[in-house]
Amino acid sequence: MPKTLFESLYLCKTETDVDALISGNAYLKDALNWFPIGENESNFSIIENQQSNPIAALVEKVTNSIDATLMKKCLELGLDPKSKDAPKSMDEAIELFFPDNKNWDLNTFRRKQAEDIQIIADGPTKQSSVIIYDNGEGQHPKDFEKTFLSLMRGNKNEIHFVQGKYNMGGSGAIVFCGNKGYQLIGSKRFDNSGNFGFTLVREHPLSKDELETKKNTWYEYLKIDREIPSFDISELDLNLLNRKFKTGSIIKMYSYQMKGISGFAQDLNQSLNEFLFKPVLPIFTIDTKERYPNNKVLETSVYGLQRRLEEEKDYVEDWFSEEYEDTLFGKMKVTCYVLKAKQEGKTVKETKADIQRRYFKNNMSSLFSMNGQVHGHYTSEFITRSLKYNLLKDYLLINVDCTKMKYEFRKDLFMASRDRLKNGTKAEELRDYLRKKLTKSKLDDINKRRKDSIGLESEDTSELIKSFAKNLSKDSELFKLLQNTLKLEEKSKEKPEKKEHAGNRPQEKQQKPFKPERFPSFFKLQHKANSPIPVPTGGEKTLRFETDVEDHYFDRTDEPGDLQVSILRVKRTDSKGGNKQGNEKEPGELLNIIKSSPDKGTIKITFNPDIELRQGDEIEIEASLKGAGNDFFQEIVFLKIVDPEEKKQLAPKEEEDFTNIGLPELVRVSQEQWDDLESHGISMNYDTVMNPIASGDILEKIYVNLDSNVYLNYRKKLKNEDQIIVAQKRYIASVYFHSLFLYMITKKKNYRLSLVAENNDEEITIDDYIRDVFDSYYSDFLLNFGMEQLIGTLDD
Repeated sequence: MPKTLFESLYLCKTETDVDALISGNAYLKDALNWFPIGENESNFSIIENQQSNPIAALVEKVTNSIDATLMKKCLELGLDPKSKDAPKSMDEAIELFFPDNKNWDLNTFRRKQAEDIQIIADGPTKQSSVIIYDNGEGQHPKDFEKTFLSLMRGNKNEIHFVQGKYNMGGSGAIVFCGNKGYQLIGSKRFDNSGNFGFTLVREHPLSKDELETKKNTWYEYLKIDREIPSFDISELDLNLLNRKFKTGSIIKMYSYQMKGISGFAQDLNQSLNEFLFKPVLPIFTIDTKERYPNNKVLETSVYGLQRRLEEEKDYVEDWFSEEYEDTLFGKMKVTCYVLKAKQEGKTVKETKADIQRRYFKNNMSSLFSMNGQVHGHYTSEFITRSLKYNLLKDYLLINVDCTKMKYEFRKDLFMASRDRLKNGTKAEELRDYLRKKLTKSKLDDINKRRKDSIGLESEDTSELIKSFAKNLSKDSELFKLLQNTLKLEEKSKEKPEKKEHAGNRPQEKQQKPFKPERFPSFFKLQHKANSPIPVPTGGEKTLRFETDVEDHYFDRTDEPGDLQVSILRVKRTDSKGGNKQGNEKEPGELLNIIKSSPDKGTIKITFNPDIELRQGDEIEIEASLKGAGNDFFQEIVFLKIVDPEEKKQLAPKEEEDFTNIGLPELVRVSQEQWDDLESHGISMNYDTVMNPIASGDILEKIYVNLDSNVYLNYRKKLKNEDQIIVAQKRYIASVYFHSLFLYMITKKKNYRLSLVAENNDEEITIDDYIRDVFDSYYSDFLLNFGMEQLIGTLDD
């Protein structure tokens, strides 16, 4: 009977099928055969208050499968997972349990390994059920209630090489299983001992009496004769890829609610790649011919967004990393990927849509990951509001690796559900830290390069300003709005530039072409001095080291390099005298350190002294760059803590002159200039009226399209050249000033704008909003209905 019941449940395609099976089965209908998960009828709030996103909840299931696979390997080697001999991290576990893991970069080997964890689609495409199989440790039927069906037991808390800790994450997916929470769980122990056990989980259906006495329902599971039902197997045919089920675990979630996800091999695969930025094991996502008879690709492996970004070089313009070591949080690595603004053969709009679909399907622009799994994120608002890189908003992906953070900091950063950041002090401190560091990183150069590469000349707006400001009182509310929301031109701009005499002009140093190597052959400090290098207290000092290794040496997935910085000795200047050995303190406890990835043969290391160091202290530092094999290249550096440099006395600020308000630059664009703008990520075609460019909240330029359909259609009605000249002036002035005031008012009122999308509401910037307004009917209205016409309609 148990085998027949399991097979009947497994063959159900949707929760409607499960309903029908329950109504016709005496064991399933009997309320006495159902028991609350975690032995707690108040489990509803615990289970419901986990992941808010169905993909994030699904990822927790996958994470459990990865943990189970690592546990099996550990037990097969005869190691106690909680002992000192067991691996201390996931990376250590992979190296020990899978010595051939480097082969997974090759598709054949990766697919073979991915067969051990499979995510399989079942049921109709509109009500997809999800099957998750793993060839992991599995559980005995008698242990189900301590593992699959427990809450907050902390089963994995003493095992350092797995991701799970509290035995809760797997239950978060139940709330997305249709409307009734149906989830089938089956498992057999990896060593083939004992029976195959199974149970069905559901939301408890409240009876009429319970509706009057209970505030909440609860989640429960099936037992028959007060035991987890089980039966003996040698193997089961469960429609897995290239194998039959022998041991491990299998879970089926009926009618799983994933809005915007249909095909598993494409849609779900892309979402999982985002949430599993760098999974330690590859995974299969599998669809079926029954669901998609015309789809040629039905199985694809998930191996993380990081590897996809490395492989898809047609999309990535540049990437780099910085590693931070700070007393605030411990250690953290941040990697920035900048995507190309325009793909060959595609418009900017098409490129943006393609990038959104491939890399930002879940609107996650800044990822916070632990052991490769995303635990929280920022949307693109971090890029526009904090970094103020509006041009990079749709083209920048940041991964913040928090694996090596201090536990004390990390526990206050993430929710226990591991799908979002807490809104607390630690999160605010980290956001501010990232803002300060990234705006001084290579990212700032990339943003400036994008701005400067837009070669169209803007015209002088002084005539527009004079006409506009002629009758504008300095005491008016309108002028105050301008003053408060626009940057005002500084008087220094009016000062004539200093002319350089030919004799004083420094000659430009000709750069040798850089020829990168896969591994470094040398590593040395630039401009090495005989005396200690001064580092100001409260300030920082950046040292540059020369090498010949390729730019992505620290960030590539295949044979990545490493740079270690250690303190060898600290010489104090206090009254006690003597020297301290460096091993008493980690570098991050005395010096906050930033290590940048190689950039055309230069590696930067920045030192910022902690408050414990005082003026006169000397530190001996060793920087060690890993080479090929067991090679290392060391450089010894001596630092000396000195008093901070005195800030230069600023000249008294001159009174602002508001006669020339710093309006954004006006740029007229004609059709022959569209391609140049498109190549730099600024959309311009017949449907485009204007495109504003801002940095953060500062509006810098307004591109006005002189060949838009709106203007060309209006111009067709005109009879002579004079009318056309007047119409063009009116068109430019209307678009420019209406854009300006829409921008100012929206900013002044502190509106937050969002666009309703299929999966999530997407936050948009003010410039995006204004561009979309003009691309609709607003500009047509401005041209065809002036103030006189509007008043005339009222008179009529």
